[in-house]
Amino acid sequence: MRPLSAGTDLTAYRIVQEALTNVTKHAAVATAEVRLAYGADSLCVTVVNGGPIRTGNSPAVQGGYGLVGMRERARSAGGRIRTGRLPQGGFEVVLELPCPPGNAAA
Repeated sequence: MRPLSAGTDLTAYRIVQEALTNVTKHAAVATAEVRLAYGADSLCVTVVNGGPIRTGNSPAVQGGYGLVGMRERARSAGGRIRTGRLPQGGFEVVLELPCPPGNAAA
């Protein structure tokens, strides 16, 4: 673990927050795994929910702007995001943000 710039920290926090909110809205299970991996000049955050997607016509299943917002937030911070259903069931969000060494606010 290492210090992050305020912008990188906030971007990662908000995207994880949205990903976990999506788990509570759209997954048939209420658990998820959040992993952080620091590269030489990047931060990779993965949020995985291993359960099936909830089915039906409830408003929670219909979707909204969560994924669009995550993409816009990642892009505005110079990062990229990949989202999608997993072949074995569940959903994954993978966020990569630039995190050059020595870029954290003191």
